[in-house]
Parts: sequence; structure tokens; C-alpha cells
Amino acid sequence: MKHTIALSCVAAGCVLMSAPVDAQVAAKSSAPTSNKEAELSSRLDQLSSELAAVKAQLAAQKPVANVAPASEAPATESATVLTSYGEMGARFYNKDTGRNSADLTRFVLGFQHRFDSQTKLVTELEVEHAVSSSSGKGEVAVEQAYIERQLNANWAARAGLFVMPMGLLNENHEPTAYYGVQRNFVETAIIPSTWREGGVQFVGDLDQGLTLQAGLSTGFDLNKWDPKDAETVGSPLGAVHQELSQAKSHDWGGFAALNWRGVPGLQLGGALFTGQGSQGQTGVSKMGVTLWDLHARYTPGAWDLSALFAQGRISHTADFNQTLVGNPYLVPSRFSGWYTQAAYKLWSRGDLALSPFVRWEQFNTREAFADIGAGLTPEAAKAERVITVGANLAVGSGVVFKADIQRFKKNSDDNRLNLGLGWSF
Repeated sequence: MKHTIALSCVAAGCVLMSAPVDAQVAAKSSAPTSNKEAELSSRLDQLSSELAAVKAQLAAQKPVANVAPASEAPATESATVLTSYGEMGARFYNKDTGRNSADLTRFVLGFQHRFDSQTKLVTELEVEHAVSSSSGKGEVAVEQAYIERQLNANWAARAGLFVMPMGLLNENHEPTAYYGVQRNFVETAIIPSTWREGGVQFVGDLDQGLTLQAGLSTGFDLNKWDPKDAETVGSPLGAVHQELSQAKSHDWGGFAALNWRGVPGLQLGGALFTGQGSQGQTGVSKMGVTLWDLHARYTPGAWDLSALFAQGRISHTADFNQTLVGNPYLVPSRFSGWYTQAAYKLWSRGDLALSPFVRWEQFNTREAFADIGAGLTPEAAKAERVITVGANLAVGSGVVFKADIQRFKKNSDDNRLNLGLGWSF
């Protein structure tokens, strides 16, 4: 249709251009002019009819939809982005089947809003165990809420509540980012993932594959230690972190994390946190908390290999533990753990990918205690060793089905089969 309209316009133009020439020829001719004028009038009528038809065709082709003014650029990307991740799982114990359970472990909704090209807000709201009530075990918590400002091409600053840059899992804790139905023990018992604090953080690209994260943050409150609660055995620092919930801020901590990714597929790094944990409370000795880790991950081809070591220390616990004598769970002075893990993408078809894995880990949350006298100092615990064998079935880039078998060296009553489902977007 466009070609027809164009040809009609050209033809009309040619007729208009020829009209004056024909008129001049008619004036000079010796033949009677009446016949020439009649012919010219007929041709002009024909041209007028053709132009009317062209206008009608053009009108039919004109779009009717609303069009933004030329000064208004079309929207290309939303300033606000919704995110989410979640996971659910079931445990089937080998011995005491009465412990079998199924749980919506966590459901997280988040959003990011970009105020401009340099400033954005990052938030996440988490619900644990499906129901949060006065009688339930669930919890509702803000996992992240911080402002990030890009300072220049290499540096950005964050202020608010953020996940601490520790280990491999803490910042990358979505179920699609790790192997196994549950998060590994070392990065939950020793590093209390998901561990977040309030403060200020600087994130820098040092070139040559080096990145640095460093800042000041709120720390732990050892006054929260409950010597009758077995949760302290599960994760010493997990029992006393504050999560920026009316956090005591007498004692702040400093942290730094350095990672190198100079070789494709390789990440080598380490992180350190140090700060006081007594929070200036009267009659409480000044106890310092230090947590550090070294980690590595290598993904050549279909392989995914990783290893991590983490250690925590709490100093000057003797005086504090003296006040807790007679209770079952005193404050340890040292706790640590390590793991090695290997996964392999064995099969893929379309958007499906099956990756079996094996993980060997050892951890001890009560590795040492400060001496408070014979018969009073708790004995160091034996390390737990766990081997986990399983597989992740990825569906696209956002859904994963998981299954694994876990065997415990120290406490074989915990041997179990785990099944899980997770998503992230």
C-alpha cells in the first residue's frame, strides 16, 4: 500500500508539472483553443480525483493510538523492581521417625527502587516458618534495608541494614545459589548466616579482579546469652546477634572483606569482623568478638568446587562465665569449622540441569573455654563431622528442586533424608 501511495503522488506531481507546458503550447498553436482547453480541463479533473484518492489512503493509514510528545522519551526500565526468594523442605530421619517434619523455611519479598542513576534503595522482608504469632515459632524480620550511592566509577557507599560480606553464603544465600536442601553447617553455626548489621559500608573495585568491602557496623550483645538455651550450642554468635532490632550501640565493630576474581571462574577471598560485645553494661567485663574466614570457589566448565574455613573467638569470658556457673551452656572462647564441596553438572536438556554434589564438613561450636578453675571450666566438645550427598535440579534460572542424604559422625540420630524446593527472582 505504501508503494501504491508513493507512485500515485509521483504521478500527480508529473501531471501538475506538465499542465503549464500544455497551456503554453496551446497558446502558440494555430488550432482552435477551445479543444485544447477542454482537454486540459478534463486532465485537471482527473488529477483532482487522483489526489482525493491519495488523501483518503493516507488518512486510512494514519495511526490512531496515543503517542507521547516528542519531548517525552518512552519508558525503557522501571525504577522499582520486585524481588523474591523462598524455600521449603521436608526431613525424614532414619531412626526416630517421630521427628520427621515439613516446613516453609522462609519466604522473602524485596524491592529495589532507583531514585536516579547513582542512588538506589534495597529492601527485603522475610517470614520464617510460614506463620508468625505469639504461639508460633515463626518470625517476621527485615533482612535488608539500605541506601546505596555510587560515588564514582569504582566506589559505592551503603548505609542502613545490610548483609555482612562474610564467607561464600552470607551475601549469596538464595536457595538457587547453593547446593543442598539446607545451608551448610559451617556458614550457619560458625558464621551466623544470614547475618546482617546496621552501619556504613564502602564497596570498591580495585581493578585486577580485586574487590574490597569495608566499614563500621553494630555488633554482638553478649548480655543476650541464655546459659539455659541450647540455641547457644547451635550457633554462639547466632544467639547474640542484634539484627538492628533496638540494638545496643555502645560498642561498634569494624569489618573488611577482600576477594580476587582475576581468573575466569575463580574466587579467592577472606573476611574479618572485630568488635566489643559487652555493650558497656555495668558489671560486665569487656569481651571482644572476632570472626574471620578464608574461602575459595572455582567453576571450570561443568565443575563447581569450593572450600571454606571460619573461626570465631570471644575474649575475656572468664569473669562473665563465673556468674553463669551451674548452668549447662557457658560462653565458649573459640569455635571454628571448615568444609570442602564438589558439584558437577551431569545432565542438561533445554532449561533443565541436574548437578550432583558431595560436601564434607567439620565444625565445633564449643571448641575451647577460658579457665575458670578446676571443676568449673566446661570441657571442650568434640567436633561434629557431616557428609552430605545429593543433587540440585535447576529449572530455568529461578527454580530448583533438591534432595540429599546427610550422615553425622558424632550424633547419628540426626542422620536423615532431605527434600526441598526453592525459587529466586
